[in-house]
Amino acid sequence: MSYVLERSDLLSIFAADDEIGKFLTSKADIEAILKFEVALAQACAHSGMIPAAAVGVIAEAVKNLRPDSRKLAQGMARDGVVVPELVRQLRAGVRREHAEAVHFGATSQDAVDTSMVLRVRAICELLSERLKALIARIRELEKQFGANRIEARTRMQIARPIRSRDRLVRWRRTLDELAKTPDREKLRWFALQFGGPTGTLDAFGSRAVAVANDLAKRLDLSSPAENWQTDRSRVVAIAAWLSLLSGALGKIAADICLMAQNEIAEIELGEAGGSSSMAHKRNPVKAEILVALARHNATLIGAMHHSLVHEQERSGAAWTLEWLTLPQMCMNAGAATRLAAELFGAIERFGKKAYRDK
Repeated sequence: MSYVLERSDLLSIFAADDEIGKFLTSKADIEAILKFEVALAQACAHSGMIPAAAVGVIAEAVKNLRPDSRKLAQGMARDGVVVPELVRQLRAGVRREHAEAVHFGATSQDAVDTSMVLRVRAICELLSERLKALIARIRELEKQFGANRIEARTRMQIARPIRSRDRLVRWRRTLDELAKTPDREKLRWFALQFGGPTGTLDAFGSRAVAVANDLAKRLDLSSPAENWQTDRSRVVAIAAWLSLLSGALGKIAADICLMAQNEIAEIELGEAGGSSSMAHKRNPVKAEILVALARHNATLIGAMHHSLVHEQERSGAAWTLEWLTLPQMCMNAGAATRLAAELFGAIERFGKKAYRDK
């Protein structure tokens, strides 16, 4: 969850999002992993698995830790995951008698997956708030232009005249359902991952469930009945929502592109792109980018489905595929919501003359 594909500065104007991107950095990942480590120590001490005195020592070590990024990179290249080297550096800052209390009973996947959940939850909350703002803007358009006439088109051919409101309401209802989804699915999507080395939490014995529940509560996550280290369906469900979100905005944008054609002229945008050779052109650039982002996420969701093939008790390959794919889908969804807000705000006319009932 730490890496986002490199982009040129020019392309990132459309295909990146600073607010989303701050949750996708290595720094954010490490901070979330360390948050997990402190909460783990607290839960373990509460159940008597480690000395109570170790909690303050570990929390202080986390507070004072200045990770060696060069060694973290080397560790990532060597181990395929950053946690072993990060834990080594953290233990180096803890008194010898408490070193074994660091990362007690956990494994790298517990820390990495939980970090991903914490950060993706924040991303989904941000996207949901943006969707609500987009819905509010569509309501404004309904009030302003709802009575105007447009031609309904089925299979790209003129069907019958409808009100602008009819199309806008369809757009809005789809976004409204998407805005509600993360909150409705939060118990499943935003769940603690905690299984230990082989998914059995064997280091905790009869206290495994109590520690897991306590740890989840401290991180404000749900506590699933079983760990999900090889069941990636909840991660794919989040990715599917991201694809649905960008797809819904892509559908709206495709409609806008068609409405903006010269011979149709059912919409007027206050901001449009020009041409290097044709002065008359007013290209619906942001709408076009929204279509591209929707198609990109539709392509990436296939990769996420491949990550469901998680061999035995842990798959390095499937796991890495998630890291390469899910952050990019988050970024695409973020860019889509940002561009949609700009596009909706640029609409100066929607439809033609007012519709009159016969």
